[in-house]
Amino acid sequence: MPFTKYTNLDFDQIKTSIKDYLRANSTFTDFDFEGSNFSVLIDTLAYNTYITAFNSNMVVNESFLDSATLRENVVSLAGNIGYVPRSRVASTAQISFDVTTTANTPTLTLKAGIVCVGNANDTTYTFAISEDVTANVVNNVASFNNLNVYQGIFLTKQFRYDGSLDQRFVLNNSFIDTSTLKVYIGKSEGTLGLEYSLSENILNVDKNSRIFFVNEIQDEKYELRFGDGLIGKKLGEDNDGSFITANYIITDGREGNGASSFSFAGTLESASGNTENPGTVTIVTNQSSINGGDIEPIDSIKYYSPRLYSSQYRAVTSRDYESIIKKIYPNTESVSVVGGEQLDPPRFGTVLISIKPKNGSFVSDFNKEQILSKLKQYSVSGISQKITDLKILYVELDSSVYYDYSQISSIDALKTSVTDSLQKYSESLDLNKFGGRIRYSKIQQVIDNTNTAITSNITKVTVRRDLKAVLNTPALYELCYGNRFHVEPQGKNIKSSGFKILGENSTVYLTDTPNITSDQDDIKTGTISVFKIDNNGNVLIVAKEVGTVDYDKGEIIFGPLNIIETSVAGNVVEIQAFPESNDVVGLRDLYVSLSVSKSTINMVRDVIASGDEISGTRFVNDFYTSSYSNGSLIRK
Repeated sequence: MPFTKYTNLDFDQIKTSIKDYLRANSTFTDFDFEGSNFSVLIDTLAYNTYITAFNSNMVVNESFLDSATLRENVVSLAGNIGYVPRSRVASTAQISFDVTTTANTPTLTLKAGIVCVGNANDTTYTFAISEDVTANVVNNVASFNNLNVYQGIFLTKQFRYDGSLDQRFVLNNSFIDTSTLKVYIGKSEGTLGLEYSLSENILNVDKNSRIFFVNEIQDEKYELRFGDGLIGKKLGEDNDGSFITANYIITDGREGNGASSFSFAGTLESASGNTENPGTVTIVTNQSSINGGDIEPIDSIKYYSPRLYSSQYRAVTSRDYESIIKKIYPNTESVSVVGGEQLDPPRFGTVLISIKPKNGSFVSDFNKEQILSKLKQYSVSGISQKITDLKILYVELDSSVYYDYSQISSIDALKTSVTDSLQKYSESLDLNKFGGRIRYSKIQQVIDNTNTAITSNITKVTVRRDLKAVLNTPALYELCYGNRFHVEPQGKNIKSSGFKILGENSTVYLTDTPNITSDQDDIKTGTISVFKIDNNGNVLIVAKEVGTVDYDKGEIIFGPLNIIETSVAGNVVEIQAFPESNDVVGLRDLYVSLSVSKSTINMVRDVIASGDEISGTRFVNDFYTSSYSNGSLIRK
């Protein structure tokens, strides 16, 4: 009789299967007696089978990218399809300083290594460079302008190549920023020699290319690999030398972001090689330290490695751009790519890219230029790319939260808990990305599940865009919300914060007037007007027709208006609308963000649940909350 088939890996079930086999195929009678010696042997067999099955299951899981859990296995599997995970990225600051010298030297050289010390988050960090920087001395002053310094410690590792050995060139430091890695091949110890370049792929690489590759190995360390004479120059050929020097920076990653004040700590040498004492050096900060990042997490490797492989290092589809931009700009949190043919009017041959960085809301002009420059090697001929500033679609809530008074000790504490719950949801995977979606049902669940004392909530949703006004200049403004607006025939659908325009001393606001047709349930467009409120509370129209609103598309266009001042700081005019659906979606290049700080949480006592009354009469009269928008003309 064949052995009993089983699929369960539980110890007890394995033991039962062995007993079933013996019961059907053996003359032994004491195997079912727990105190017998045979029972001990069965336990041993079951344990051995259980451990073997567990190890086999782990081995199989670690053999596939989707199911692997150990970082070194995930990295190895991603390497099989040509993907090198992102290393830690040093936070970068830009500084300038002048050095006065009394030495008779035409130049001063700032040596590779520590340059200055900065402070971020009440912690001191060192900033360094990985290459020497030389400046000319003019009138005894050497100026080092727009110098990029990297948070971390500068280190050097040397190897000697021996062709008779099977060598590995391992950098025995974790937390390396591979973008700062410089590799040189020299003929003698202590000399740098020829520089080899880091290559991420084998495109445009031949047998004479002086390149090297980097692979992540165990414990987040890195190994250098060189060409074999077919793909890249082989070590030991053409008298390049056999001494390998690797210079790099180990960094604290994102923890170094935010340093803005620096003190000089570098080493300066004259043209003759003498160390110079710079005295007191005042450093001017051109750019505080930014763009520091941690090593790429396992989930990101699993997500981006197959996508980068499918892109084959060319930017054609939106997925290609997403994976490539994430590779060349590690500070990317989310990317939106829109083809020009999708625009209105179409712009054929153009790709519009919006990037949400991890730290902040906007990509600097310098980083934009760097990204576009690196994208050229991946892009298709005839296609131009343009990086546009981030467009944030804010979602605000006006929630009345009903609670059972008998179950709480503090109303303020309950309100704080609700706010904290919403803040946590605002950081979830539903949001914080292009194409994100605010799910209304989830918001209601988040509020209700905050505390058992909460009996219900009535939550209204508004969408807001922040208009950056161009002061003292007539300008035409267009705002796209990507969501259909809810329309009330009497108006008051579009509301704004206050601002002032040329020729009007009072604060003015925007409002809308729907273009009513015979079918009041099918209003498509409306007119934007500018109004003010006098001292008696009367509404006075300042400009009747300054723009239009397309309720169906969710677009507002108005102007030209010469705005000279805004009530909101930063030259911002906040313009809100009511979405037709409470599920708000980030369409195309809109980045959805739940604005908890500008949401309103009203705590309302549930007199029925609290036992204050049973009939509900008092509840309807005094504690009733409307589920529809307010009738105010201005944004509150």
